[in-house]
Amino acid sequence: MTDPRKLAVALVGLCAFLQLYPPQALLPLFAAEFAAGPAAVSLTLSVATLAVAAVAPFAGVLADRIGRRKIIVAAIFLMVLPTALAATAGSLEALLLWRGLQGLLLPPIFAIAVAYIGEEWPAHEVAPVLGVYTAGTVLGGFLGRFIAGLAAEHFGWRGAFLVLAGIELIGALVAARYLPPERRFAPAPGFASALGTMIGHLRNARIVATFAIGFAILFSFIALFTYVSFHLAAPPYSLSPAAIGSVFVVYLFGMVAAPLSARWVGRLGRRKLAAAAALLWCASTALTLAPSLPAVLAGLALAAACGFVCQSLAQGYLATAATAGKSSAIGLYVTIYYIGGSIGALAPAPAYAAWGWPGVAAMVIAVLAAMAAVVMAAWRGPGQSPRAGRA
Repeated sequence: MTDPRKLAVALVGLCAFLQLYPPQALLPLFAAEFAAGPAAVSLTLSVATLAVAAVAPFAGVLADRIGRRKIIVAAIFLMVLPTALAATAGSLEALLLWRGLQGLLLPPIFAIAVAYIGEEWPAHEVAPVLGVYTAGTVLGGFLGRFIAGLAAEHFGWRGAFLVLAGIELIGALVAARYLPPERRFAPAPGFASALGTMIGHLRNARIVATFAIGFAILFSFIALFTYVSFHLAAPPYSLSPAAIGSVFVVYLFGMVAAPLSARWVGRLGRRKLAAAAALLWCASTALTLAPSLPAVLAGLALAAACGFVCQSLAQGYLATAATAGKSSAIGLYVTIYYIGGSIGALAPAPAYAAWGWPGVAAMVIAVLAAMAAVVMAAWRGPGQSPRAGRA
C-alpha cells in the first residue's frame, strides 16, 4: 500500500475496533486478578458495548454539524488515554470505568468514517477505499484479541493494555498526518430533524425486524467468543492467554466469507441466504460441543463466517429498506446491535454457571433459530434481494 492516505484509512478502521474486544482474551486473567466470576468480569465487554450503543445514533449527527475528520482524529487520540489508564486499574470497578470511556469514543470513529470517505474521495475511488477501511476494521477486531492474549502471556494483562495504547497512538499520528482535509463538508440540519427521522424508522416493521436481527447477530457472536475463553482456559484444554488469543484467528474467516456470499444473494435472495446462514451457525455452535479442540475451532471458524455473512446481509437489507434517512437507520441499527452484544456478554453467565459450555451453546442456538424465523417472516418485499420480488 503505497498511498499514505489509504494507509491512514486502514489504520482508522483498525483503531475503530482494536480496543473493543481485547477483554475476550483476558477474561480468565481478570477473574483471577479480581477474584470475580464470569458474569462480573464479562462486564468489561458489556460496559463498552453499551457505551457504543448509547453514542452511536448521535455521533454522525454531531459530525454532520462540526466536521468529520477532526472528530475521527480527536477520538483516536483520546482513545489512548483510557486504554493506558486501564493498565492502572486497581479494582474491577476502575477497569469498568476505563472500558466505558473506551466505548464512548468508538462511535465517533467508525460511525463517521464511511461518510467521510464517501465525501472526500473521487467517486471512482470510493469503493476501493471503503474496501481498505473494511479490511482495517476486520483486522482491528482480530488484532485486539490476538495482541491482548500474546502481550498478556509476556507482560500480564496490564502490559497488554499498554501495548494496545501504543498501537492506538501510532494510528492517531498517522491519521492526523495523512487523512485528507475536508473539502466538500457542509454542515447538516440539527438534531430535531434527525430525531424525527429516527422515530419514523421505528414505525417501519421491516426495519424494526432488521434491528432485532442485528441484536441477535451480536448477541450470539459475543456470547460464543466470550464464554469460549473460559471453556478453553479450563480442563481438559487449559489453554494459556496467548493460545486463547490465537483462537481468534478464526475471526478472519468472516473477512473471506462476507464478500463471497454476495454471489449467492442473486441466486437465493437475502431472505433465504440469511436464514440458511443462521441455521448453519446453529450447527456450527453445536459442533463446538464435541470434546475435541479441532472440532471446537472448526465450529468457531464456521460461526465467525456465518456471523459476518448475516451482518453483511442485514446491513444490505437495511440500506434498501430505509428509503429515507439511511444514516439514522444505520445509527439505530448499530445501537440495537451493540445492545445485543452487551446482553450477549451477560445473559449466558447463569447458564454457564449451571451447565457450563453446553448451556451457553444452547442459548445461542435458541437465539439464532428465532433469528432465522424473523428473517423468513419479515424480509419480504423491498430490500430482500437485488432482484425485485425474488423470495
